[in-house]
Amino acid sequence: MSTQTFHYVNYIKTTPDELWEALTDPEFTRQYWMDNSVASDWQTGSPVTFTNPAGKVVLIGTVLVAERPRLLSYTWSFQTDEQLAAEKPSRVTFLLERYEHNPEIVRLTVTHDGFPENSLAFPNISIGWPMVLSGLKTLLETQRAIHFQGTCG
Repeated sequence: MSTQTFHYVNYIKTTPDELWEALTDPEFTRQYWMDNSVASDWQTGSPVTFTNPAGKVVLIGTVLVAERPRLLSYTWSFQTDEQLAAEKPSRVTFLLERYEHNPEIVRLTVTHDGFPENSLAFPNISIGWPMVLSGLKTLLETQRAIHFQGTCG
C-alpha cells in the first residue's frame, strides 16, 4: 500500500461559495488551471473531466462526495500519456472551512492520496498542485490570473 500523500493548506480571502464556484465552474477553472476546464454536474457518481483548449481530455474522474460549499472529492486519472492513464486512479479532496479568526478568509485543505506504489502521477501532482492552488488564490483575491506554461499531466 502506498503512503504517498500530497497535503496542502491555503488561506484565501473569499467566501466558501465563491471558492466552490472557482473549483467547479469550467470558465473559472480555465483561468487558473493551465487553460484546462473542469466539467461535471457534481453529483455523487458523476464523471469529472478536465479538457484543454484543443478539446483533448487530460484528466478524468468520478465524483465521490459533493457537499456544497464544504467538501468535494473525486477520483483522478491522467489521460495525457499511456503509462499515466494505465495507473489506478487516485483521489483528491477539497475541504473548505471559514477561518475562525476572520470570516472573510477560507481555509482550503487539499489532500491528494490513494496512489499506487511507485506512482508515476505523484511526482506530477506534487509539482502541479502548488501552481494550480497559487493561481486559484491569486485569481480569487486580485481578479487577475497567474499564467503558468505547461500542461496538466
